Amino acid sequence: MLKYIVGVLLLFLPLLAQAAPEQVWQQSMQLAQQGQDREAIALLEGAILQSGQATVWTQRFDIAKRLLKLRRDAKINSIYNTLMLNNRNQHDMLMQNWLQTHPIPAVEESIMPGLLAAVIPGSGHAWLGRWGDAGVAAMLVWPLLILTFWAARRDMGPVTVFFALITAWLWSGTVFSATSLAERGDFELYYAWWQEAWVASGLPSKPW
Repeated sequence: MLKYIVGVLLLFLPLLAQAAPEQVWQQSMQLAQQGQDREAIALLEGAILQSGQATVWTQRFDIAKRLLKLRRDAKINSIYNTLMLNNRNQHDMLMQNWLQTHPIPAVEESIMPGLLAAVIPGSGHAWLGRWGDAGVAAMLVWPLLILTFWAARRDMGPVTVFFALITAWLWSGTVFSATSLAERGDFELYYAWWQEAWVASGLPSKPW
C-alpha cells in the first residue's frame, strides 16, 4: 500500500507543484466520484505534504482523506468504522454534534445468514427478510436434495453422484448468495450514514 501511495505521489507531483488547492480538490473529488478512492487519498495526502502549513484547504484535504479511507475500508474490507475526530480541524468540529446524535449504524455479521443457508436451504435469505429469494433458493435445492436421497436409496450409482454434485453446486450458490446479500445490505446501510457524515462536515463537494 505504501509503495502504491509513493508511486501515485510521484505521478501527481507535477500537478501538486503547479496547481492551486482548488484544482487539487476538484481532481481528487473527480477520482473519488469515479470510485478511485485509493488514488484520491494519495493525491490528498500529497497535497497535505505539499502545503506544509495548516490552512483551510489543508483541513479540507485532511478530513476528506480520512472519510474516503473509511469508505474504502467498508467497500473493500467490510470494515465499518466511525471517524476519529481531530479537534484542530474546523470540519471535525462541525461533525462533532452530528456524530453524537447519529452514531454509526449497527451492522449484522454475514456469518449467521451464511450458516443458516448452509444448514437449511432458503433459511439464510429468510433471516434477511428476503422471502422471495428464500423461496427460489428452496425450490432450487430441496427437489434435487430429495432426488439425491431417492437415487441413493436405490443404489443408482452414477445417477446419485450426478444429483449430489448438482445439489452441492446449487446449495453452495445459495450460501454465497445469502452471505453476499448480507454484506451488501450492511454496506448500503453504512454508506447512507457515511454520505450524511460527509455532508455534516461542511465540505464543498460530494464524492458520489
